[in-house]
Amino acid sequence: MPRTYPLEKTRNIGIIAHIDAGKTTTTERILYYTGITYKVGEVHEGTTVTDWMPQERERGITIVSAAITCFWTPSYLEQENKNKDKEFKINIIDTPGHVDFTAEVERSLRVLDGAVVVFDGVQGVEAQSETVWRQADKYNVPRICFINKIDRMGADFEFSLKSIHERLTKDATLITLPIGQEENFQGVIDLISMREVYFEGDKGEKVVFKQIDPSRQNEAEKWRHIFIEKLAESDEEFLHKYLANEYNETDIRMAIRRATLKYHFIPVYVGSSLKNKGVQLLLDGVVDFLPSPLDLSYPKGTDPLTNQEIQRKPDDNEPLSALIFKIAVDPYVGTLSYVRVYSGVLQSGMTVLNTTSGQSFRVGRIARMHANHREEIPELFAGDIGAIVGIKDLKTGDTLADPKAPIIYEKIEFAEPVIWLKVEPKTKADQEKMGSAIKALVNEDPTFSFTQDLETGDTLIGGMGELHLEIKVDRLKREFNVDVNVGKPQVAYKETVMKEGVAEGKYIRQSGGRGQYGHVWLKVEPLPRGSGIEFVNAIRGGIIPDNFIPSVEKGVREAIQKGVLAGYPLQDIKVTLFDGSFHEVDSSDIAFKIAGSIALQESVKQANPILLEPIMKLEIVIPPEFLGDITGDLSSRRAKIEEVFDRGMSKVIRAQAPLAEMFGYVTVVRSLTQGRGTCIMEFSHYSEVPTSISQSIIENLSLAKK
Repeated sequence: MPRTYPLEKTRNIGIIAHIDAGKTTTTERILYYTGITYKVGEVHEGTTVTDWMPQERERGITIVSAAITCFWTPSYLEQENKNKDKEFKINIIDTPGHVDFTAEVERSLRVLDGAVVVFDGVQGVEAQSETVWRQADKYNVPRICFINKIDRMGADFEFSLKSIHERLTKDATLITLPIGQEENFQGVIDLISMREVYFEGDKGEKVVFKQIDPSRQNEAEKWRHIFIEKLAESDEEFLHKYLANEYNETDIRMAIRRATLKYHFIPVYVGSSLKNKGVQLLLDGVVDFLPSPLDLSYPKGTDPLTNQEIQRKPDDNEPLSALIFKIAVDPYVGTLSYVRVYSGVLQSGMTVLNTTSGQSFRVGRIARMHANHREEIPELFAGDIGAIVGIKDLKTGDTLADPKAPIIYEKIEFAEPVIWLKVEPKTKADQEKMGSAIKALVNEDPTFSFTQDLETGDTLIGGMGELHLEIKVDRLKREFNVDVNVGKPQVAYKETVMKEGVAEGKYIRQSGGRGQYGHVWLKVEPLPRGSGIEFVNAIRGGIIPDNFIPSVEKGVREAIQKGVLAGYPLQDIKVTLFDGSFHEVDSSDIAFKIAGSIALQESVKQANPILLEPIMKLEIVIPPEFLGDITGDLSSRRAKIEEVFDRGMSKVIRAQAPLAEMFGYVTVVRSLTQGRGTCIMEFSHYSEVPTSISQSIIENLSLAKK
């Protein structure tokens, strides 16, 4: 089956924003205007296409990213020019805004070519807006902005634009201007064509262009001048035409595209998704200014056979290469592996190599996704996003390739859990189902994990926040029919060292016949926060044969999982193997592994071990009259207030506080502000626990184990 849409007419975009900025409502309007749906879904009614999970509809938030494919022809084209040749294919991923589900944004941006960043027209840039913006920067994703909710009381597009300039980028430039604000919002002025645009019909589906009203001409020309000057600064080719005063609408659109792809210019649209105004022009911006797979630098990978860096062009005739960016469990078809094809063609029935695991498998069914609905298709071309159905062994970050031309793309890195929860099955039947259900959820979500406490036999699940784990427990009950009792949340403490420590590890056993002999000397020393674990082999002259070194490292890395103070994992340490000895007959891998483990534990004891705790970054938005109550409460929680500033009619407090003091804090903020305050909390870093509190944690832990 031949390719229907050429690569230059394909757009892979994500919709990203702070929670409640209107991402899902914007996506619903896009689906309606592109003809994918015939009825507009509403978040407040629980009828949206992309928020399909029961947990999403009940809470009115997005939890998992949803993929949708739709098609669009620019709205500014005259009716007679709107033919199939002018149509674009858009693969959209609607991502969560809540900070606990940031991994969904991270893995989506990894495979997208462009992004639409949605802002609340009343609040402007909010905490999670900054987080998703930084994530887009990390992956060099060109983007356009949409200032939404211009119809709401308190909406101010100039304030929102200023907050983007001050907190994100100076390159954001208005290219549509609202006609009225708040309840007077009627339509927009398109500063590219210098026409007024209105959205008529029951759902604003009819786009009507009119001449600019004389009363608005001066304001429109003022903003047009700002926009054109910024464009001339951003694009050299357009600068020459601007200085000669020889440019037209096509020149402007081409210049915006060039500058946007180089991250020198960020177009800003305004509108109200809920009131059906401005979304079609945003879609025009997606197809006009965001990149096709051909516009970006080709992704780099590694040849697993030679370790040489190689590239694949986004071309159907190149060998297959693709990245698995998300795993989902579907109750009807089993595992869905979301995939972005970078080169070649992924066909049903072909054999592909998972270069990450080294395993080959035969591709069964392939689907184009419409949120939780699937449309089976025979193949995915270069630049396409879809899903492979029913393959269990794939994981997020796996690279798929032609077995004759292997390539491996860089894996996606995810944060480790900062909070743990004890879960225990209510019945024996639940116990049998719980293990496989938790494993399925872990395979879906790289920031969710589980562990077994070997001393107590308890099962602990870990995640990024209370809401994250609450959703997982809810899914265990609803999707997997596993009823569990839940314990209190526990902080994911870590241990580290403050100075150098040196110790010997010796494992000698003699029990008739062949014995066991392993002997090592290790040095541990602290590394900067966030460095992880470093193992250095400094053995010279064959004191320990090379074939035993991996066993020593294995023993060290296993011992690192259980620290000496309270049994928490160690981090931010450098471990150097510098001496030891071996026995010609009795030395073995297991003996050196045990010796490495003993030496690690002993050397850490010499190195002044300390406890580390996760510190959370807070942004609290409250009415001004509650400022004293909130700051007083924060002080009692060992919080450090970094800044307090105004955002519209609200006060915003930015602070850092230990997670141990913040359980249930969102509810506290609501009760202290009569339900009018909001709080966003995300992991920031690990920091040393004060000595008195550290002692108390260690004592409580030893009491709990008795």
